[in-house]
Amino acid sequence: MKNEALFSEINLGPYTLKNRIVLPPLTRSRSSQPGNIANDLMANYYAQRAGAGFMVTEGTQIEPRGQGYAWTPGIYSQDQIEGWKKVTKAVHDQGGIIFAQLWHVGRVSHTSLQPGGTAPVAPSAIRADAVKVFIETGPGQGALAEPSEPRALTTEEVKELVQLYAQAARNALEAGFDGVELHCANGYLVNQFISEHTNQRDDEYGGSLENRLRFLKEIVAAVSAEVGNDRLGVRFAPLFESTDEDRVYLGLVESDPHTTYIEAIKLLNEAGIAYLSLAEADWDNAPDLPENFYQEVREIFGGRIMYAGKYSPEKALRVLQAGNGDIFGFGRPFIANPDLPIRIRNDWPLNKVDPETMYGGTDEGYTDYPSYQP
Repeated sequence: MKNEALFSEINLGPYTLKNRIVLPPLTRSRSSQPGNIANDLMANYYAQRAGAGFMVTEGTQIEPRGQGYAWTPGIYSQDQIEGWKKVTKAVHDQGGIIFAQLWHVGRVSHTSLQPGGTAPVAPSAIRADAVKVFIETGPGQGALAEPSEPRALTTEEVKELVQLYAQAARNALEAGFDGVELHCANGYLVNQFISEHTNQRDDEYGGSLENRLRFLKEIVAAVSAEVGNDRLGVRFAPLFESTDEDRVYLGLVESDPHTTYIEAIKLLNEAGIAYLSLAEADWDNAPDLPENFYQEVREIFGGRIMYAGKYSPEKALRVLQAGNGDIFGFGRPFIANPDLPIRIRNDWPLNKVDPETMYGGTDEGYTDYPSYQP
């Protein structure tokens, strides 16, 4: 079996993963309305994919202001916690391990998605460009829209947000999750604090790289205090270049991405978190990360390293055998192939994903993809 190395067990914090194939966070916009509540359909979807060694939920907003796309689930209300209990039970019944991805979009939102129709919040009042948000235009109907002009958070509000992350982590434990991942990638709130392009603050959270990393450092500490650092992961998308290809938000390219992200990863290593997830560029013919970046990440980070972004089994094996990564996320293939691990193990053909049914809708293009019949 040519992919056998992807099926060796590996420890992740207190857990033993049965393989190195991960269901990464994938926005699917199928929560129940009103209330953005996880539901039985979502429980079935995740349970179908519990053959993964490890699973991370779709981005789950930590508060009402954290939403940038219609119908994405939250984890701040009791009804939402109860909804997620269905998902965690379904996954655990299949022997799976699942973390909740805690998400706040910051400026990548629209007034129609914000409480009271107010402006989205951000480190600085700079409107997001090169991105669309998805808003509800009627029951079950939506459309793409330009993000609204955000307002800058006060210093006190930033500190309150740190506590909202901690509360969301507590909620995730109540909902039965095995741990949490902080979404710090793709130009959303934490990335907005880190980036020189979106953070023009003059308080303790802006200016120097050390200050721009302060929000990340504080939420990592606050969430670790709730779930334990051995049940915490962080996701970055360290882009070294971008593309004009039309797609969901990629994020921001720093003038010195190597230094920015190496310093951020040093901070995570000091915090002792369980894993680091790095989302690579995934457009057509996107470049791999620079070789010296892969190597330095491995040298400075002592936890598990996960890579994702248009990965094939062949690329995963290459990165694994080079010693640069430990576990690997397969996004679109896992959407279309609920039994992806066994297909990879046996080198069986894959279903093709239907891009028309990726976001919103019913079970079509969600839980109706067939398993392979040999």
